Amino acid sequence: MVRFLRPLLRGTTYTRLLHLWVPMLIESVWLFIDMSRPWVPALVLVPIGLVPAVRTGEGVQARLLLTPGEEEPGISVTPSAGWRDRMRTVLWLELRMALGWVASFATVWLPALTYELARCGWGGAPSGLPLVDRLPPNRALALLAPLPLLALYGAVLALGVLVTACARRLLGPSAAERLAALEERTEQLLERTRIARELHDSIGHALTVAVVQAGAARAAGDPAFTDRALGAIEETGRAALADLERVLGVLRESERPASARPTLADAGRLLESARASGAKIDAEVTGPVAALPGPVSREGYRILQEALTNVLRHAGSVPVRVRVSVTDGTLALEVRNPLPAAIPGPGRGSGLRGIRERAALLGGSARTGPDEGDWQVRAELPLG
Repeated sequence: MVRFLRPLLRGTTYTRLLHLWVPMLIESVWLFIDMSRPWVPALVLVPIGLVPAVRTGEGVQARLLLTPGEEEPGISVTPSAGWRDRMRTVLWLELRMALGWVASFATVWLPALTYELARCGWGGAPSGLPLVDRLPPNRALALLAPLPLLALYGAVLALGVLVTACARRLLGPSAAERLAALEERTEQLLERTRIARELHDSIGHALTVAVVQAGAARAAGDPAFTDRALGAIEETGRAALADLERVLGVLRESERPASARPTLADAGRLLESARASGAKIDAEVTGPVAALPGPVSREGYRILQEALTNVLRHAGSVPVRVRVSVTDGTLALEVRNPLPAAIPGPGRGSGLRGIRERAALLGGSARTGPDEGDWQVRAELPLG
């Protein structure tokens, strides 16, 4: 029995009921104006749902009242990004109005039915309420009085669960939002892996040196050797602290949202860094690069970054030709440099594999390998 009544002690039960009642406030005001056409508010909701900002307001309200306290409610609070989101918002508003009608009817009529059954059970005359208006006074009717309250209890819980499921379905993240979240999560995982590796290499090396030097100094018992060992420990410790500070700086930066990550609009900084490292960059950028979609621009930046890193790592200070163009709904990116002495195979190298994986993630393609005496990295990413 206690388990059956436990939902009555949850605040979510009442906040969901409140969420169902809110549309009826507008309906009630309209009924004071014109009771002959109760469908007008539902008709007005169609153009309202097409406004992008309405989706944000509905998402915020649904999070507060339907899923209070949940960290991942599955409900978006961003404006509509396209017609698909707009139509989903319109459908949500109409569905919410319909469920609000059902909830209002149940919370008004069922308690009234309980009252009428109890009154007729104690000899009172029916007041005209449907289902009991023709019943004669009978004490047995008092035994039926709790049934409408049980029906009300079940209706409130069922409607709350139903409206929450519909909110997650119709106000949930769009495909573009899910892609951005997946991209951010993937980059965070990759960044954590790289940070763990750097910390292991840097701090582990420093601690190993410190332990070995301290043990050797204790065993030697030579003041001069001890001074040299302490100097080596100090130098290694300073280098490890510098590495630690650098890695922690990267960790703090990785907490930014994906939309704040570098894009191809920041390619100039990337090219200047490569030039400062000795590469002779001949770059040409054509087309509206600044207007590229976020995921395409961010992945294009990473592909260019990896291509230039491979040049510096394997070829050194050589002439590099960089071409970035946006034409016919496609971003084309090409990096060419003279072939190094040791040519990597077409299937080897995690960096080259990462370039191909990034391109494939967006439905594009990438080619890496020798081409007419040069090493070429060419990627084509669709903008749609």
